[in-house]
Amino acid sequence: MKFFIDTANLDEIRQAKDFGLIDGVTTNPTLLSREQKDWRKQMQLVCQEVDGPVSLEVIGTTADEMLKEAKELVKYGPNVVVKIPMLMEGMKAVRKLSEMGIKTNVTVCFSPVQALLAAKAGAAYISPFIGRLDHLAQRGMDLVEEIVTIYRNYDFQTEVLVASIRHPLHVAEAALIGADVATIPYKVLFELAKHPMTDLGIESFLSDWKKSFGE
Repeated sequence: MKFFIDTANLDEIRQAKDFGLIDGVTTNPTLLSREQKDWRKQMQLVCQEVDGPVSLEVIGTTADEMLKEAKELVKYGPNVVVKIPMLMEGMKAVRKLSEMGIKTNVTVCFSPVQALLAAKAGAAYISPFIGRLDHLAQRGMDLVEEIVTIYRNYDFQTEVLVASIRHPLHVAEAALIGADVATIPYKVLFELAKHPMTDLGIESFLSDWKKSFGE
């Protein structure tokens, strides 16, 4: 499974990179707005910081608007993947961008048939938002499992990118299902290594060493 970090913060990206934990980055208008900086410059810096895919999102809602924005976004680097919202106009844009050789990530997906449309349109990635479904008392991971099954049934090449991850269990469940990518917030990324029994084990080993061999 590939790990993308879900952030527009350069410090977070650099620290995650330093641990060798990330294969790409996903951003969105909300994440960019939190940085309170020139968003164009920030996108450029993010694309330069990582070798893997970087998802940059359009804000238009018509195919023509999305295509126009996409042509500008890909100028930020060869690793840009254009995030397109799950709309019928978006599917039109995905098809045209795919024909132009531009990779797309269809975002805010909440149903298996939406994922089917994205794959048929030629999306490189589909982003089901599992955390938001969990908040509505629906099991978001069921959606991921359904999408993975559909894609395997028809040998679609679209990668399943699990988004809106809230905790390490989401990552474990996505990996067990066979999702291709998990896009993980910085905080959750580092929570993956934590377990109370691990802490106790390390503490015990160090204590025994000091008792036997001193400092």
